[in-house]
Amino acid sequence: MKRFLLIPAAALALAFSACEDESTIGSSIVDDDLSIVVDSSFTISGQSVDIDAVQSRTLTQLIGRLESKGFGSLTSSVVTQFMPASVLDTVGITIADIDSLKLVLSMGKNAYTGDSIVPMGIDVYRLNRELPSPIYSNFNPAEYYSTDDLLGSAIYSPAAIGQSDSIAALAYRTIEVRMPKALAEEIFTAYKNNPSDFASPEVFTRNVFPGVYIANSYGNGRVSRITQTMMQMYYHRSFHDSATDRDTTIYSVGNYLAVTPEVVTNNNINLRMSENIQSMLDAGDKLMVAPAGVEVEMVFPAQEIIDSYRAGKGEYSVVNTLSMTLPADTLSNPEGIPAPDYALLVLASEKEEFFASNSLPDNKTSFYAAYDRTNRCYTFSGLRQYIIDLMDKEQLTADDVTFRLCPVDVQFESTGSSYWDYGSTESAVVPYVEGPAMVKISLDKAKISFTYSNQTINY
Repeated sequence: MKRFLLIPAAALALAFSACEDESTIGSSIVDDDLSIVVDSSFTISGQSVDIDAVQSRTLTQLIGRLESKGFGSLTSSVVTQFMPASVLDTVGITIADIDSLKLVLSMGKNAYTGDSIVPMGIDVYRLNRELPSPIYSNFNPAEYYSTDDLLGSAIYSPAAIGQSDSIAALAYRTIEVRMPKALAEEIFTAYKNNPSDFASPEVFTRNVFPGVYIANSYGNGRVSRITQTMMQMYYHRSFHDSATDRDTTIYSVGNYLAVTPEVVTNNNINLRMSENIQSMLDAGDKLMVAPAGVEVEMVFPAQEIIDSYRAGKGEYSVVNTLSMTLPADTLSNPEGIPAPDYALLVLASEKEEFFASNSLPDNKTSFYAAYDRTNRCYTFSGLRQYIIDLMDKEQLTADDVTFRLCPVDVQFESTGSSYWDYGSTESAVVPYVEGPAMVKISLDKAKISFTYSNQTINY
């Protein structure tokens, strides 16, 4: 639908001149007209396409197994290296003073999908060599560990059943896996012998400790989002206090290894979509399913928009806005699996490079939108520069108009130095591997709104 809004230029001139009694601004164009054209007559075509694999590009580690009739079968394990502490406490401490070592996985109390009560188990294995980089969600760790190198196991549940009220009220949960004391002694000795091996994660991984493989050992019904992973060493220091003439022992804990942005970490994801989802795809429905499921490929009507503009523009014309709203409905499921919080719209030919280069949307060929849960849609409002750039091309190609709509996670960092100027800006846009997510995109109901201004000057 194309609409025209006519605004007499005289009205604009009066608005300006009212600010200054003697102004003559606009006096020469008082008989001119300014029209704003709003065109929303465009349609979009597209289809669902499989996602072969994604790079996690996030510290969130997804662990567990979930079977859902409304979603499918999802299993996720983790491989990760560690950033070592650059300085270990060794003053007055020997191997004999080391008490234990724990792998501690921390998660929000509600950071899971599925059943909070069902007990589930994890096994932790030592890696036997460095992980590859880049690494993808379809990574097979079989050649990077041996079942003989089991470091520890644990049973966990975020429900905090049997815990004290103070523990149950905490905003986070931890999974603690006791590691062999021999591993603590190995790391301690390595530092004593050569502290330079702890100067960087690359050297540490190569010379001291390659990392771990964390896998679901048993249980089915939950996947958990781990947001912090570290190794904690427990030790003591004994000495004689001459001031009190007493023997004293001080017990300490050190966070000696941690997963940080500088190290290689990956969620090894296996998703088999349910019959319900597959039947929707077979029927031609356009879906986004994460993690590493399906996304939407669409053809944007750029040529039609340009043709409309060229046919309707006047002597002086300016493109004002171009936006696209995609209706997006969540799919009914007992686990309450939501729509992805964010969607990335990127030229299909640039998608792989976008993620490989840790790019941010440039509002020229890549854009992102948050999911509007009230109106159930994703709205991309800043497409103006994209269409302006295409107007300079003699002929458009498929690469110019073919986009991928991808489920993503958008990470932010705070800006400003005080409460009064506090804000945030995007720091990363990464493939969505936070847990199960799915949504139906109704391209046939999509709304594209294109506006431009025409000014007619009567001399």
